Amino acid sequence: MRPLRACLGAAAAVTLTAAGTTAFVAGSASGAATALDNRWYAAAPYLMPLDNDPPDPAAIMDATGLKAFQLAFVLAPNGGGCTPTWGGTAPVSSDTAVQSAIDTIRSKGGDVSVSIGGYGGTKLGQVCSDAASTAAAYQQVITKYGLHAIDFDLEEPEYENTAAIRNEIGAAKILQQNNPGLYVSVTTAGTADGTGWFGKQMLLEAKSQGFTPNNFSIMPFDGGFNGAASQTGALTNFNSILQSTFGWDQATAYAHEGFSGMNGRSDTGEYFTQADFQTVLDYATGHHMDRFTFWSLNRDRQCSPPDNGGRTSGTCSSVTQNPWDFAKYSVKFAGVTPPTTPPTPTPTPTPTSCKTAWSSSAVYTAGNEVSYAKHNWKAKWWTQNEVPGASEWGPWQDEGAC
Repeated sequence: MRPLRACLGAAAAVTLTAAGTTAFVAGSASGAATALDNRWYAAAPYLMPLDNDPPDPAAIMDATGLKAFQLAFVLAPNGGGCTPTWGGTAPVSSDTAVQSAIDTIRSKGGDVSVSIGGYGGTKLGQVCSDAASTAAAYQQVITKYGLHAIDFDLEEPEYENTAAIRNEIGAAKILQQNNPGLYVSVTTAGTADGTGWFGKQMLLEAKSQGFTPNNFSIMPFDGGFNGAASQTGALTNFNSILQSTFGWDQATAYAHEGFSGMNGRSDTGEYFTQADFQTVLDYATGHHMDRFTFWSLNRDRQCSPPDNGGRTSGTCSSVTQNPWDFAKYSVKFAGVTPPTTPPTPTPTPTPTSCKTAWSSSAVYTAGNEVSYAKHNWKAKWWTQNEVPGASEWGPWQDEGAC
């Protein structure tokens, strides 16, 4: 997914094993809603609650019937350490903003899953000393929010790090054991043949540890894809990989397989329309797959102009659409019919004021914001004299028109 860091020692393994279940129950008792059906957690689209002009989840729920949200992303602190933060900057331990959003969602009968990792940033599996300390960090998140579901988004650069993936898979297994009923998804990169070499190594690591999540999901975008046919082809190929890796038959593999798409224009300029989502949804339900989600609700609204000047944005889709068109496919996957006469659509966000103009001579570090070409941009890492928007994979994240 594209977001457009003192670990515990070995003794933590004993403490976590003994206290993990209790922590989950206590977290649930202190404010979590009753768990939703697993189908809802499997259908939860990604939402960045602190960045990319977060939409109002209550408005989305009213307009679409959506009940579950996949909140992103939990990372290690930017300054180092083995404690969970939102986006590397906001400690989970002192958070109130995300908690407020969760409270709003639960007050309307919904619930959330939390996604850890994503594309970019430092992941906890990279900096924590072992699987037990990694799991202990994530247990803080589960307990804080009384979670019933969690997503491990394992991709670049973390999934190229063997030790980090061993920590993440090991942590996922510990959390699954210590939090009975916890819905666990594992999301990784998609390629035309299903997933790449690093994705296959991750599956082998899971097999070697005896870990089976609710699903392994691939993201068939940003890899030379062109519409729904290329995506369903990748899902078919990934099913074969799951069969050969775990010794499952086809039906069992589909029951542990998930799809995670990108609505509208992808980072590499691919386009996925509402019709593409319907085709993949039909494939997913027809094959009894376990998950159907997408990146992201922050982007599930029309840009101004609709094509956003041929650019990819973190705050709109760059295709013609009504607000929350793509969320309705998740609702359908959960087995619910979206409202036919939704409330008045939430308008496209009013452009915000422009930040200080970008300077070619200035040095910028992660989190610095500038304006350029009537858009605001946020630095993903240290940069100097790199024009915002010049490269899809450059150091600047488009925060929308200003």
